[in-house]
Amino acid sequence: MVKVDKFIPKAIERIRSSIEGPAIIALSGGVDSAVCAVLAHRAIGDMLTPIYIDTGLMRKGETKRIQEIFGDMGLVTIDAKERFFAALVGLTDPEEKRKAIGKAFINVFEEEARELKAEYLIQGTIYPDRIESEGGIKSHHNVGGLPSVVDFKAIVEPIDDLYKDEVREVARALDLPHEISERMPFPGPGLAVRIIGEVTPEKVEVVRAANAIVEEEILEKYKPWQTLAALLALGTGVKGDVRVHGWIVAIRAVESRDGMTSNPVNIPFDDLVRIGSRITAEIPSVARVVYDITPKPPATIEFE
Repeated sequence: MVKVDKFIPKAIERIRSSIEGPAIIALSGGVDSAVCAVLAHRAIGDMLTPIYIDTGLMRKGETKRIQEIFGDMGLVTIDAKERFFAALVGLTDPEEKRKAIGKAFINVFEEEARELKAEYLIQGTIYPDRIESEGGIKSHHNVGGLPSVVDFKAIVEPIDDLYKDEVREVARALDLPHEISERMPFPGPGLAVRIIGEVTPEKVEVVRAANAIVEEEILEKYKPWQTLAALLALGTGVKGDVRVHGWIVAIRAVESRDGMTSNPVNIPFDDLVRIGSRITAEIPSVARVVYDITPKPPATIEFE
């Protein structure tokens, strides 16, 4: 387990010694990037510009809330929805989607860095990201999903040896708000990895609405490590005595310590029925809802 009193000054010094001029930080609003932002600000002060990219793949209300939380840090918000959806057109393979998202991210950061004359990128890569990317399990958008050549003098990753629970300890020691230090993990590629097959604006709207319902129903009551909804495929159903061809949505809720392994949360059947009824009633294009009981391994926590 990380010793925060030793880690924090070492991380600040690591950033300071790695950066010789203006830098940008990829700030998603999650605990990993938030910790890096605080460490980097302590290390290089006004030379740091935090940048949040609205990919169009975020959860309901995500962009507005991140702007509220981090606005005082001089947060720059980039609306890149059209670019990300264009990059995903026709892609169905999970690795291809992750790599396309990684390339789109880095290209936006490169463009913003040129505007700011910043030659350094700081990002919140953590140890499980490296393990899964380097081990071939899946490419994370900020590791294996990056192009082989990037237009930065250096990419600095201050917490890349930490697990998620250790990052939370550092966040608490840095006095980050509880909302951030305990925030549920959300994948860098966003809702794109919760859609099986090609990503389209229509599918994103469906899975975004389903995710909002699942989080509302499960987060406070069961306090899982992570909970989500994913869009699987089209299936048949009946609504109002009419046969429909609608989406199949999967619910997932897991317990974990560090994200490397996980077990499904034992949610009572009556609660699952209520959640499924809400999803099919509130999202007209959804025909079926299922609950994923698979641990990790063999499954990953996210669906792609």
